[in-house]
Amino acid sequence: MKKANPYDTGLDRNPANYQPLTPLTFLERAASVFPDHTAIVHGVLRRSYADFYRRSRQLASALTQAGIGRSDTVSALLANTPAMLECHYGVPMCGAVLHSINTRLDAAIIAFQLDHAGSKLVIVDREFMSLMQDALALATVKPVLIQYDDPEFTDQTVAVDAMDYEIFLSGGAPDFPWLMPDDEWDAIAINYTSGTTGDPKGVVSHHRGAYLLAQGNALTASMPKHAVYLWTLPMFHCNGWCFPWTLSAIIGTHVCLRQVRAEPIWSALANEGVTHLCGAPIVMSLMIAAPAAVKRDIDRNVQFFTAAAPPPEKLLADMKTAGFDVVHLYGLTETYGPAVVNDWHDSWSNLPPAQQARLKSRQGVRYLALEQLDVMDPETMTPVPRDGQTMGEVMFRGNVVMKGYFCNPQATQEAFAGGWFHSGDLGVMHPDGYIQLKDRSKDIIISGGENISSIEVEEVLYRHPDVAVVAVVAMPHDRWGETPCAFVELCADAEPNADQLRDWCRMQLAGYKVPGRIVFMPIPRTTTGKIQKFVLREQARALAAKVAPSLSPDTSETAAKKLHPAG
Repeated sequence: MKKANPYDTGLDRNPANYQPLTPLTFLERAASVFPDHTAIVHGVLRRSYADFYRRSRQLASALTQAGIGRSDTVSALLANTPAMLECHYGVPMCGAVLHSINTRLDAAIIAFQLDHAGSKLVIVDREFMSLMQDALALATVKPVLIQYDDPEFTDQTVAVDAMDYEIFLSGGAPDFPWLMPDDEWDAIAINYTSGTTGDPKGVVSHHRGAYLLAQGNALTASMPKHAVYLWTLPMFHCNGWCFPWTLSAIIGTHVCLRQVRAEPIWSALANEGVTHLCGAPIVMSLMIAAPAAVKRDIDRNVQFFTAAAPPPEKLLADMKTAGFDVVHLYGLTETYGPAVVNDWHDSWSNLPPAQQARLKSRQGVRYLALEQLDVMDPETMTPVPRDGQTMGEVMFRGNVVMKGYFCNPQATQEAFAGGWFHSGDLGVMHPDGYIQLKDRSKDIIISGGENISSIEVEEVLYRHPDVAVVAVVAMPHDRWGETPCAFVELCADAEPNADQLRDWCRMQLAGYKVPGRIVFMPIPRTTTGKIQKFVLREQARALAAKVAPSLSPDTSETAAKKLHPAG
């Protein structure tokens, strides 16, 4: 007979010693301990934590009165405004699940999301009400419609038949006894993937993961009490990487920014004492390229967190000169946003700039809130060698991985095959344990049987002083199957010269990796600054159909046979 464990005897869970983890408690504590501290800045608005908490409870109460309860979906089509912050608390406070919608989507995709999530109520910024009306005309669901009229939005719009957000809120009780989750595994939010290769998938996040990543943000970013955070990252993007909850944990201040423009960014940095912000490299470029009259001197180092493609070396240098410490993060919607950080070693700061840039281009190591991170062979589910060269798939395991894909058990099973979350990102593991992405699995270019990392080619082009933004995709080739095609945005005053860029690549890459075609044009991006490679792949296919790419000296038949002996 197995001996009873004395540490399990008479030591059961009960309400006194066990409560479900939820980031909602962060706001309650902030309002209790620092009620008068400024929680939200938006234009002339200054809102305290006491008011933030009161209004969130009112929203929860009003939603409850409207028939919204546990496991119901409430959708929000909002800019970076106080209402969006209130939704991150008020919606789960009534037991519901928050569905944040990308404001740049078209009506058909929004309609799909509304139907798929079964939205019962939508809160819509006046600026986007016309878009929502078009979506609702296509959707099957008929949710209650609430309009938020942001005082910072002054354009004229067509009047619609919808209840005003402030009137709706006023009907709620400020002392509403909000609901804790029954279980920390309960859903807190649903966010949809881009759906570029099919219907968008609904990524379900739970209270436990949101609680842990929100705290992980503060620890990773070394955010002090009362830090000031500028909202350049859209809150609809992975719930703003969980920062709407992080700021309450540290009793910080949200500085809302309706539009990402250089002037209000620099103004906020100077006038509001901003200490932290997040965004894609395009936001950095926007700031650095601003006219001298717009830029402002800042008397402190500001932390800038970026999670897209590695910033070019020159941009990193310009940001450092301007007073910013750039930290590279990595994650996916399925990991609540960033769960990997390029944790910087002090000794690296003494290295030459080019070497520092190469180190900064690595995605890094796991957050404290993530239990395991590895690069693995997806067939054998064994780790690849730690040599910085052998590619595998980046995989995650831990409490900040999604519950799964909503109403899509097959995709969920595939994503969790072998007990790990499969990111779809290809990368390497360096000897020091830092991972580095090499490509999305769908972005690998196969030329004459050889795999070419588009990221590797991009990194070389980024090092050219004339290149501001670059994206490399596969272009169909009648002999080799595919060849790299580079789309390039040049720096100001630089002249297009494809031969010069190809020569630059030949000095640093094997001949078969040199782009067969270089196209100079503005690079299409998403609202979060990510390059839309699916658009560029279509353009590359169209270019290949019009003109068969000619072989450059390094991709001549003779050279190609040498480089592709199996071809």
